[in-house]
Amino acid sequence: MAPGAAGIAASMAITDEVQRLGRPVRRWARTQQQEYTQGEARPLAADLGAMSVYLGLVGAAATAIRVSGRELPSRIPLGDAVLLTVGTFRLARRIAKDPVTAPVRAPFVSYQGTSGEAEVAEEVREHGGVKHAVGELLTCPFCMAQWVGTGFVLGYVTAPRATRLAALTMTMVAGSDVLQFVYDAIQNGGLQSDDGEEAGSLTGQEV
Repeated sequence: MAPGAAGIAASMAITDEVQRLGRPVRRWARTQQQEYTQGEARPLAADLGAMSVYLGLVGAAATAIRVSGRELPSRIPLGDAVLLTVGTFRLARRIAKDPVTAPVRAPFVSYQGTSGEAEVAEEVREHGGVKHAVGELLTCPFCMAQWVGTGFVLGYVTAPRATRLAALTMTMVAGSDVLQFVYDAIQNGGLQSDDGEEAGSLTGQEV
């Protein structure tokens, strides 16, 4: 047998062996998916892929940081921790719920209406598969917070000043949102209690 033919035969034998060993694993995975989903179209394979992408990106970033010789901070000041936390909350919600970021979500979800002040309600277009998983990720602020928070932490290690500024921007926006709600409540009399109104009216009568 020629060396080239021997190499092809060996490669085919390895492929067949991998497929043979993989059949029980695939059967087990299908069984677990059927028992978990109970007939619902859940994107378990795509979710697994998203986790793999996340772990791959974090691993690559950690390796790059290690190779660059940068040292991890021994501690993070409380002020920076609060800044990054609030910034993560605001940016994750902006990505997942803001009308302005709808073009990013549009290929994966459909508009259902409004949900709260300056936020929209959306629903995934396809059930099962990659688009379902991406749609759920992009419309879930709790899910997005994991990715955004990781980005902020990696940025804080590699470029702390720029990361502080970015987090400060989102923290200022979050603070502005709170003030907008408070101002709106004052304008509409939402902060005035019924007892206060009654007391005021009685005082007015006595005077």
